Amino acid sequence: MLKNLLESKKCFKLVCGAGNQDLMEVEKLTALYAKAGCRFFDLNASEEVIDAARRGLKFAGAEDAYLCVSAGIKGDPHVNKAVIDYEKCISCGQCDEICPQNAIKYHKVKKLRCIGCGRCAKICPKDAISYVSEAKELSGLLPPLINKGVDCIELHADGRDIDEIFNNLDYLKTNFGGMLSICLSRGKLSDTELVEILKKFASNIEPNRLIVQADGFPMSGGRDDFKTTLQAVATAEIVQNANLPVYILLSGGTNSKTAALAKMCGIDFNGIAIGSFARKIVSKYVSADDFLSNEKLFTEALEIARNLINSVTAD
Repeated sequence: MLKNLLESKKCFKLVCGAGNQDLMEVEKLTALYAKAGCRFFDLNASEEVIDAARRGLKFAGAEDAYLCVSAGIKGDPHVNKAVIDYEKCISCGQCDEICPQNAIKYHKVKKLRCIGCGRCAKICPKDAISYVSEAKELSGLLPPLINKGVDCIELHADGRDIDEIFNNLDYLKTNFGGMLSICLSRGKLSDTELVEILKKFASNIEPNRLIVQADGFPMSGGRDDFKTTLQAVATAEIVQNANLPVYILLSGGTNSKTAALAKMCGIDFNGIAIGSFARKIVSKYVSADDFLSNEKLFTEALEIARNLINSVTAD
């Protein structure tokens, strides 16, 4: 059971990207990290992506792993897609260079790879990049997800529309029998507001059915240092101090230093979710067309993935 993995306090969750619909990349990432020992994967909420992940798990001989899908609400950056205004674009190439997903090539957005991180818009000198939301209603999403046997559904809450989050949580707890996850960040919330919302979430669901993913700085894990992961640890401390019957996962800027810093700070966490950093350190291998059949490439990437997982799960 997923609860057993969480209660072991050695849970590593690979975040393939809530907006990542690149089926081949998802299959490769899942195969690689499952082979390295990961047993919890976060995916885009689509049947095709789930099928791709299952193929990766089969390749790795890890079909007992758990799948979580992220369901975004309107305005959630995790389900946004970049759009370029070509009347403003000057073809400077800065967006191509900064995209962590290689979702922009020759000033064209590869929609299936875009994860809505916002880096391209921030660097654009002509304000030529905006975003469109691809959030979908849970009532339409849920039946196929149940049929696919997902173990957990995650909602993202950062202060945009808390009422919608609560409505979705009510819907899920009634219509879905698996674990529920709330990804909480402090982007638009004070610490006091975050705690009040967290208490309301926890009081509205059975004990130990809720995972709180403490999202320090969403989609920011490009570097491997303590400063990058500091906000994830700080957010987890706020969740821990609320003393609620929930499981705590650190996320947002997480990297190989996260577990060490969390332990130094006395955080009693159940696991760590790593996305941007986990994908970045193996990207040059995973991007190869023959990755799954090239033993040399796969073995080199496998060592890197194992080292990252060990940084989270080692005593």
